[in-house]
Amino acid sequence: FYLTPPQVNSILKANEYSFKVPEFDGKNVSSVLGFDSNQLPANAPIEDRRSAATCLQTRGMLLGVFDGHAGCACAQAVSERLFYYIAVSLLPHETLLEIENAVESGRALLPILQWHKHPNDYFSKEASKLYFNSLRTYWQELIDLNSGETTDVKEALINAFKRLDNDISLEAQVGDPNSFLNYLVLRVAFSGATACVAHVDGVDLHIANTGDSRAMLGVQEEDGSWSAVNLSYDHNAQNEHEVERVKMEHPKSEEKTLVKQDRLLGLLMPFRAFGDVKFKWSIELQKRVVESGPDQLNDNEYTKFIPPNYHTPPYLTAEPEVIHHKLRPQDKFLVLATDGLWETMHRQDVARIVGEYLTGVHHQQPIAVGGYKVTLGQMHGLLTERRARISSVFEDQNAATHLIRHAVGNNEFGTVDHERLSKMLSLPEELARMYRDDITIIVVQFNSHVI
Repeated sequence: FYLTPPQVNSILKANEYSFKVPEFDGKNVSSVLGFDSNQLPANAPIEDRRSAATCLQTRGMLLGVFDGHAGCACAQAVSERLFYYIAVSLLPHETLLEIENAVESGRALLPILQWHKHPNDYFSKEASKLYFNSLRTYWQELIDLNSGETTDVKEALINAFKRLDNDISLEAQVGDPNSFLNYLVLRVAFSGATACVAHVDGVDLHIANTGDSRAMLGVQEEDGSWSAVNLSYDHNAQNEHEVERVKMEHPKSEEKTLVKQDRLLGLLMPFRAFGDVKFKWSIELQKRVVESGPDQLNDNEYTKFIPPNYHTPPYLTAEPEVIHHKLRPQDKFLVLATDGLWETMHRQDVARIVGEYLTGVHHQQPIAVGGYKVTLGQMHGLLTERRARISSVFEDQNAATHLIRHAVGNNEFGTVDHERLSKMLSLPEELARMYRDDITIIVVQFNSHVI
């Protein structure tokens, strides 16, 4: 099934979104110029989510990618709730009091976030009241705990992640008299999601990561070339510190069963995630909730199943690892992406492709044919194709789209092959997942002049 270039473009651009930070009197006072984001589904429906918002009561901007597993319910809930928890964690005591007094007396609330959303990024209206009540309980506790100190961003991020995960678990245990909502909170808790979130405020960049999505900084060297700096670590079996951490938290008798076939208890790839109560609750609690839950939950084999060698829960945490980086003039952009991108591309290539796209300057790499016998005619073909590619590079108005084009369409020479792109994008749903994962990307461009 062959797709024409315009058909390929319409698939690639379907979920793209761009935001430019407004200028005041011709000056942009933010360290962020703007961002581009995009998603390409492999699952139907897509299990990835993305979020971006400007904090209105504190300074700074929040951006995040969320990778769901066992369905999209948890990723959806985290994508619409986490930023509120972070914003509330960062608010000064007086503002929290103002907000609580407004709710108490039925006055209009101070807006906390200005969302930057694509029309496809929806909010579940049915759950908004429940979500609001959980958030309000959190800020009431913060008011009671008032220590008078200003909140450290790192601490605020960690508290927000842990608290939201705790609320997801609690809402599922308590249930809801409304059967639709009851099923929703249970689906959220029994599915899972990883999260990689950036908070940018002036020159302070914080990355909070739970799971295996990644944050990477694009740096322009003095000679104009591009390099990549990792700002997050994957929480999976490839990370020795993470394997050690899990082993430290459980008795020695479980050492052989904790990580099997590079998965937690032989089942879960990420070692940190939201939701996934099957890896957090006691067996008794799991049984009680499933039995008293709605029939759909009872009929679902996945929720009834208890992981093997399940002796000392919790095995999983949503606590993020937070990395702080002071932005420098050579730091030009940040890429946040779910593992669907990193499985197909090396970070060094990501840095080069985005860097060249943003500057419009192409450092031509010598064509590498690594070990292939190439005739003069084929080499001429490769060079002609390269020239054509340079002129087509500017067809993408969005850096994230440009990156997805490479991630899905690159051939062994590192160039976008239209035929390969066409084949990959025309795979039927049930096959697509065998060749790639959902891909979600946010590219944030920094303002070197302000920095």
